[in-house]
Amino acid sequence: MATTPDYSAEAQRTFLGHPRGLFVLFFAEMWERFSYYGMRALLIFYLVQHWMFSDERASIIYGAYTALVYITPVIGGYIADRWLGQRKAVLFGAVLLTFGHFLMAFEGTGGQTDPAMNVLWLALAFIIVGSGFLKANISVIVGQLYPRTDVRRDGAYTIFYMGINLGAAIGSALCGYLGMTYGWAYGFGLAGIGMIAGLIVFVVFKPLLMGKGESSNPAKLESRIGGIKFEWLLYLVGIAAVALVWLMIQYQELVGTLLGISGLILVIYVLYTAVVRLPAEDRDRIFAAMFLILGSILFWALFEQAGSSLNLFTDRHVDRGGVPAAVFQSINPIYIILLAPFFAMLWTSLGRRGLEPSAPAKFGLGMIQLGAGFLVLVAGAYAVGIETPTPVIFIFLIYLLHTTGELCLSPVGLSAMNRLAPAHMASLIMGTWFFASATGNFAAGLIAAATGAGELEGESGAAKEVVLGVYSTVGWVAVGVGVAVIIVSPLVKRLMHLDTLKDEELAGRAELAENQAPGMHPELETKA
Repeated sequence: MATTPDYSAEAQRTFLGHPRGLFVLFFAEMWERFSYYGMRALLIFYLVQHWMFSDERASIIYGAYTALVYITPVIGGYIADRWLGQRKAVLFGAVLLTFGHFLMAFEGTGGQTDPAMNVLWLALAFIIVGSGFLKANISVIVGQLYPRTDVRRDGAYTIFYMGINLGAAIGSALCGYLGMTYGWAYGFGLAGIGMIAGLIVFVVFKPLLMGKGESSNPAKLESRIGGIKFEWLLYLVGIAAVALVWLMIQYQELVGTLLGISGLILVIYVLYTAVVRLPAEDRDRIFAAMFLILGSILFWALFEQAGSSLNLFTDRHVDRGGVPAAVFQSINPIYIILLAPFFAMLWTSLGRRGLEPSAPAKFGLGMIQLGAGFLVLVAGAYAVGIETPTPVIFIFLIYLLHTTGELCLSPVGLSAMNRLAPAHMASLIMGTWFFASATGNFAAGLIAAATGAGELEGESGAAKEVVLGVYSTVGWVAVGVGVAVIIVSPLVKRLMHLDTLKDEELAGRAELAENQAPGMHPELETKA
């Protein structure tokens, strides 16, 4: 019989007042985000400039890819919780991601007749499935390092979240610069090296995790089915998922159809359950959660223009001073690093005075700022003339307003879902939230595709006007929706019944957290 390792000595060792395992997870996730966002900064350019897809088709591929990246953690999290354990799931996901990022570096000769395009689809499939196993589980291990009542937990998630944004900022800047200056293989290759660095950190410093994240059912993992150990069968399921996603990513309309049908069934089931089976207050809370979930689709559909249409606009129509357009993808995470502490202090200060906006009101404020970002860019572009490159300051301004909007909306994300879902429906509501996030990302691809219509005109000015026309429309829609949400926010707040909510009813964040989900800013979580 295997003996249980003694971690008592390691439990006494801390760094900056936290278990040393936190910093293992910090660096592992930082390098994973380095590779993911480094690759993401280049992807739309790679599709358009190397594989010669139209803007419209490339945007839809990009939307389908990001949608699948957001939905697979639901499956990866379930497999880890039920059988595999978070540590082994993260390790398996990291291996898949490493394969995916290095496959991206095999670029072939380019063009849509190049057989190497199959390698592109395979690379994206590896990254999608790998993200599903890793993203859903690494932040859960963060929570497992602490007792649920430990006052250090919030600080731990803040440190961990800083690693995410640090990796995203550095990866976007370095991989984006190398890829667009020296060649695609250099940018994607560096992303792969970053992923290997994260994998090495996670494996070498495993003892610092003190046995956290292991399977809750190790006997099941050791059991055999048809002569094959059950643990290996789970890995084979992951490989089979890569094959399935390899097929799906080539048929983007299928992804959209499946998201739409599955999402509709999910929403109907949640509402049916709320109306038929729940007491009045729990029913009202589910209605409030669904309001926020459905509204988030619009927010992320517009916010996620950053990696697609806004990336292309920056490349073609902005006076960048010679800086590669992909490098500008690092602005958002840099703004978050700088501004998140300010917003945390702002909400705390307003809360002490009884002036803090409710969660639905913050949602509305975030939507207004999102729309304002687009309108500022449109105004700036027209102010200097359509034929004149737009000054780069307006790119910094749109990202600034989008980031402040994100930081307003973030307390409405997983924090609100945790708060509003009855314990027995927590996973169902989380699944609905992730479906909404994925749907928003797919819708972002459709909106970005609309901005690509102008490329047929053959003139830079005409193409630019098409993009600005779409941005003006979505900007005003976002502002209008934001104002409407603020108007109805008192009603939505009443539906939340925060005054009768008990702490023991709350689903634990450690069990539900997905560290890069839309709206996951632990340092900004509030009670209203």
